Amino acid sequence: MSETSNTAAHGGKPAMHVPPPTHLWRVFLAFVGPMIASNFLQSLSGTANSIYIGQMLGVKAMAAVSSMFPIVFFLIAFIIGLGAGASVLIGQAWGARKVDRVRAVVGTTLVAGLIFGTTVAVLGFVFAADIMHLLGTPADIVADAISYARVIMIALPGIFLFLLLTSMLRGVGDTVSPLLALILSTTLGLIITPALIRGWVGLAPLGLTSAAWASIIANTAAIVWLAWRLLHRPYDNTTHPMAPNAAMRPHLRIDPTIFKAVLKIGVPTGVQMIVISLAEVVLLSLVNGFGSQAIAAYGAVNQIINYVQFPAISIAITCSILGAQAIGAGKPDRLGPITRTGLMMNLVLTGTMVLIGYALSRVIIRLFIADEAVVDIAQGLLHIMLWSFLVMGSSGALAGVMRASGSVLVPTGISILCIALVEVPVAYFLSKSMGLSGIWFAYPAAFTAMLTLQTLYYRLVWMKKPKLRLID
Repeated sequence: MSETSNTAAHGGKPAMHVPPPTHLWRVFLAFVGPMIASNFLQSLSGTANSIYIGQMLGVKAMAAVSSMFPIVFFLIAFIIGLGAGASVLIGQAWGARKVDRVRAVVGTTLVAGLIFGTTVAVLGFVFAADIMHLLGTPADIVADAISYARVIMIALPGIFLFLLLTSMLRGVGDTVSPLLALILSTTLGLIITPALIRGWVGLAPLGLTSAAWASIIANTAAIVWLAWRLLHRPYDNTTHPMAPNAAMRPHLRIDPTIFKAVLKIGVPTGVQMIVISLAEVVLLSLVNGFGSQAIAAYGAVNQIINYVQFPAISIAITCSILGAQAIGAGKPDRLGPITRTGLMMNLVLTGTMVLIGYALSRVIIRLFIADEAVVDIAQGLLHIMLWSFLVMGSSGALAGVMRASGSVLVPTGISILCIALVEVPVAYFLSKSMGLSGIWFAYPAAFTAMLTLQTLYYRLVWMKKPKLRLID
């Protein structure tokens, strides 16, 4: 395939998306920094909600909300995959400076995502009670869990849209717009949630569903503001390629060829996310057997893990996007330096988060849990597996670079096998012999197996394959 000029249509100005190897650390930091900040802010809303609920409504309310963590993750798995597939195609098209193809991928993905989101919201609302009972949610929290589940279902289409927009914006190297939108969303959520819990400004108290309703309001405001920004602010000396303007309008339809290409990458990624979420459902069902205190500890540990893994996730996405842009620009020789830089950045950034997590674990857990007995449980669980996120980050960086070339089946298959054949069985058997703490040994076991197999495939197979564009 012929190489398309990097600077065409932009007055000869070189773009950030095909960096020379000597500049990779700077480019990674410029890309990863806003993305980590975005991830922090996105989770901060959930964390603040957990703090509000745990401190203002108690342990049972925290347990009821925690019961929905793996379910929501399961329901958005397809969207995560769709966004990942679209961002690779957008990255390659943007690397080749084919703006029309960027818009075509964006339009196809948004329409498909909204159709899926609406369907999932309706089904999730109708079957919320069945899902909670199927999970074996303890009787003392099941009613509250169902109420919260139904409201969060209403929020899903907006959540899906926002996830897709942020993922695709990263495909063109724009990590600032998602960050600014999340600042708006998070600020609104921090203000609205306690107001709804207590019934301030003349409203009736909404209890634990307050966080879900606040999410709907804040998310809608952020999407509207993001659309305004893309319309009115230039990007790379021209109109933003994702602006919802007249040029985008013809592409707001499902193009079968593009959708097939998105699904080729997105479905394996989505299946992987589904397997991860199913594994979390299994682990949650094991945790449920130890009672409400264990579930509350599980929720607090998950909140901390979310923050620790943000650098690893951001670095994996950066490897994928920069790799896709390099392939689109006809420069696959940049993939090796991108991989090495990603692995080193994971060691520095994720390693720092792991150290902070160990040093301040008890202080952080107390933000979510007031009961000292539950704090003790959560701290012990966190200490068992926190270090393993360094291993997970290295595996993610390798898989991200391979995804940039459209190579997803084997890396995804490796991840799925490690989750299904290592994580779940280890959690099950160790929970029988070691109790609650045995469940958490499953994470380092799975991550270690995953990194070993990903490294072997990367070195022995993927490095020898040609790296071609996936979109014309």
